[in-house]
Amino acid sequence: MGYRYVFGPVFSGRIGRSLGLDLLGRRVCSMDCVYCEVGKTDLLTGERDVYVPAAEILRELENWKQEGHQPPEFITLGGLGEPTLNSEMPEVIRGIKKLFPSMPVAVLTNATAMTDPEVRKELLEADVVLPSMDSLVASEFRAINRPCKGTDPTAIAKALIEFRKEFNGKIFLEVLLSRGYNDSDENLSLMKDFCSKLAPDRIDVVTLSRPGTLEKAGPVDSETLGRWKKVLDAAPCKDRDCGPDTGAKKRSGDETIAHVQGEGSHAFDRIQASIMRRPQTAQQLAGALDVPLERVEQVLAELEKSGKLHVRQTGNDIYYDCRLDGES
Repeated sequence: MGYRYVFGPVFSGRIGRSLGLDLLGRRVCSMDCVYCEVGKTDLLTGERDVYVPAAEILRELENWKQEGHQPPEFITLGGLGEPTLNSEMPEVIRGIKKLFPSMPVAVLTNATAMTDPEVRKELLEADVVLPSMDSLVASEFRAINRPCKGTDPTAIAKALIEFRKEFNGKIFLEVLLSRGYNDSDENLSLMKDFCSKLAPDRIDVVTLSRPGTLEKAGPVDSETLGRWKKVLDAAPCKDRDCGPDTGAKKRSGDETIAHVQGEGSHAFDRIQASIMRRPQTAQQLAGALDVPLERVEQVLAELEKSGKLHVRQTGNDIYYDCRLDGES
């Protein structure tokens, strides 16, 4: 069957092979980051709402489980927008744990909503929270993240530190650098102090390796990236495409799922859903979705003929992403 809210799995350098859940269904976010890989934000807001009912998301996830796929290493709340904006996020997390009792749940977040104590309380149910913090210099923060009105990076940093005090899971912090936007010495100094107070379990300092929203947003050079990584004591991954050391791990009990390869129309739906949310190369799609590379290339050719495919080259890599309905 086709899925609207379940996508992937995709490979992550931080958590391995991850099955994604999209809690928004469209690009609803509290930021409109210049580097965002899913494109320009459609609805810029900090308001929480039931953008997609938890029951619909969990129904799809249950169907996915019954179809017999190779199990992921994580189930991750992410997708087209900021997952914490969905007010039924806690129901989704609890539903995942009911369907997959021993599967860890990760939440990707820009952390803007974590200034709300209720959101911090809800996130305590996750196993790993992966917040981003690109700049603590107010002018840089506005330039690179383009947040909704009233968003304060200092308040977000304080909220994350408060959350750390109560959270028993792991925090993986990501800092994404873009040349001329947030690579200043002032930001590096502030981030060093923040990281020492937050004490995350992992820090990733990365730069652009996939096409973003603005073409002028470019990567920093290797010297700058290396300096930031050294000062912040970051993980050794070179960029946000850095793959995991191993594929999906075998699980036992309720999570034992038979292996099937994605062929036919099912593979088409899975590939389209995945690149709607994250630009990927053909090789990345084949590895993450466990679909033969030849079939991936066939699907990409079909999508290109239909006019739904963006094809962009970054360095030596060719990335594919799919237009949402109604986009030209």
